[in-house]
Amino acid sequence: MVTAKHLLPVLMLGVLSSAAIAAQQVTTLTLQGVTFKVQVKGEGTEKQVVVKASEAGHSFPVVKRDVMGSITGSEVEDLNSDGRPDLFVYVTSPGSGSYGSVLPWSASKGHTLQPITMPELSGKFAQGYMGHDQFAVVETTLVRRFPVYRPGDSNAKPTGGTKQISYRLVSVGSDLQLKPVSETMFQ
Repeated sequence: MVTAKHLLPVLMLGVLSSAAIAAQQVTTLTLQGVTFKVQVKGEGTEKQVVVKASEAGHSFPVVKRDVMGSITGSEVEDLNSDGRPDLFVYVTSPGSGSYGSVLPWSASKGHTLQPITMPELSGKFAQGYMGHDQFAVVETTLVRRFPVYRPGDSNAKPTGGTKQISYRLVSVGSDLQLKPVSETMFQ
């Protein structure tokens, strides 16, 4: 059953990309002629994400990543507007903290999935962080939201509002990186 509590984070993020879907055993996403098949294998908290991609009859090398937790969704978008789609697989860790992470790749012109790095939260972006992340692509930005905990807050009762961090996809040499560029607080 969907409740207002479950809809609020989605409503707060605004209109999500039409390619956003909830994670299933096999999810197929297509953008700019590239098709991604995201498969989740395993039971319990130990899973393996298998990504197969193809473009115009060319199969990319298969990518496999072991994860602890659950896959909560996946999206595809051309975040840096370079004409090549980027895939984002969202992971939530097991336990009461429900720490979120992203497995991101970009479809290269050479028919490979280039890994995208995402730095750990640090500095001002990490203040008040105790997990419970939500991720979504909003136009050409990856958005991360989480409740803000003040000293003394219990894991079940954050009192500091909600922090939203916006990431841009940038080139760093020959690598791609999700760089935090702004922070917004909601009460």
